[in-house]
Amino acid sequence: MPDREQPIQIVWFKRDLRLEDHVALCEAAEAGPVLPLYILEPDYWALRDVSGRHFEFLRESVEALAGSLAARGASLVFRVGVAETVIGTLLDRFKGARLVSHEETGNAWTYARDLRVAQMCRDKAAPWLEIPQAGVTRRLKSRNGWARRWDKTMSQPIRGIPDLTPVLDVDRGPDWPQADHFKLPPDACPQRQRGGREAALATLESFLHERGEPYRKAMSAPEAGAKHCSRISPYLALGSLSMRETAQAGWHRQRTLPQSADARLWSGSMRSFMSRLHWRDHFIQKLEDEPELEWRNMHPGLEELRPQEADQAVLQAWSRGETGIPFIDACMRCLIATGWMNFRMRAMLTSFASYHLWQPWQASGQILARLFTDYEPGIHWSQIQMQSGTTGVNAIRIYNPVKQGHDQDPDGSFIRHWLPELSGVPDDFIHEVWRWPLAMQSLEGRYPRPVVDVQLAAKQARDRVFSARKTLGFKQASKAVLAKHGSRAPMRRKSRKTAPDSQLTLGL
Repeated sequence: MPDREQPIQIVWFKRDLRLEDHVALCEAAEAGPVLPLYILEPDYWALRDVSGRHFEFLRESVEALAGSLAARGASLVFRVGVAETVIGTLLDRFKGARLVSHEETGNAWTYARDLRVAQMCRDKAAPWLEIPQAGVTRRLKSRNGWARRWDKTMSQPIRGIPDLTPVLDVDRGPDWPQADHFKLPPDACPQRQRGGREAALATLESFLHERGEPYRKAMSAPEAGAKHCSRISPYLALGSLSMRETAQAGWHRQRTLPQSADARLWSGSMRSFMSRLHWRDHFIQKLEDEPELEWRNMHPGLEELRPQEADQAVLQAWSRGETGIPFIDACMRCLIATGWMNFRMRAMLTSFASYHLWQPWQASGQILARLFTDYEPGIHWSQIQMQSGTTGVNAIRIYNPVKQGHDQDPDGSFIRHWLPELSGVPDDFIHEVWRWPLAMQSLEGRYPRPVVDVQLAAKQARDRVFSARKTLGFKQASKAVLAKHGSRAPMRRKSRKTAPDSQLTLGL
């Protein structure tokens, strides 16, 4: 039995589902007996940006965490309910207990929930210690020096797994419920990645030492990207990997590459990978600084740019991969089946919905959020706005899906894989199937006609956007956006010498 003279430390696991490099857990273990807690919150699973694939990936990740705790003599206490009620009940039982967790930058719902938990803790005079777990800074006053602080944070020693004094007389809770308990629609995602720490480490290891050599070149194409991109984003999103251990593993790989011409591809790919780790926190910082970015245009002068209500028929065709534009449809069906898509194709899907279809980004963004296994609100909503032209500071990029198809899938193999109904279309027409003389005869009833004229829709969208950017006061508002959210430092990610090998605990 733990020494009850020491206060109970309730460690609330949220999106930090690991024991390694878990600073909140280490701080708690040093202060007293630890009660590890995970809360499955029904109201969260009623939101429009969550899905069955998220639920199953989370279940696998939480089960892996519970197994790791059990191997160290501790039990994960699992509860289904309202966070402030669950935590409040534990605080009432264990007088003098302290709540400990990592800071979370989630969607608007989790932000509001944390405010309620904070108020409940104040009402009970119970301390809540929140600790940063990545390079995002809460209550940031200025972006000046942010990149240097990120480097410093990532270079700090990785925390090992602490010795835990468990709290034994607590009910472990119910079994994990089925997704339909929360009325989540069926969400078959047969090729999605599996959750948990073991899968996370294996994925990172294979990227750093096997798959990653052509990463820099392969990342833009959907087929090559699926194989040669890191694929660690789902594990970072739920915290099966910490950003710090990932960054240090990347730096270690850079330092140990052989100095030869044969390593040139690896060297360039590792530089690109490290820059993207940095940019990950850069974008999450935007949502931390301005939670309203989930639903409100970053640039205030663009609030009326698009219709407030979505055309449900058009959006449904896009979300099912039935627009009649082969490369768009192939990418969407791939995403539906796998839960993952490379960055360029994510940007193209968003661009097509926002520009060619002229739909509100909030609606298309919710659909993509549900499909991405690696949904990370900070990155997602910042990027959705960036690719929809509503930041007021980024270049307008209207991706031509036909050109992207020719560039990234020149022989049409990706299209034919995901759109088997087009298997008989000749190569010359696979990217513009509507131009095939036999299309009406061969594809009628099996593949839809295009929902838009790609070139005409792009021109109309471009005219609307640039007209809005010429309005009075637009440039001044853009300067304010840039001052609040813009990067202050050029990207320069070279091999680091600040993270000694002894700090690497990944088993690489």
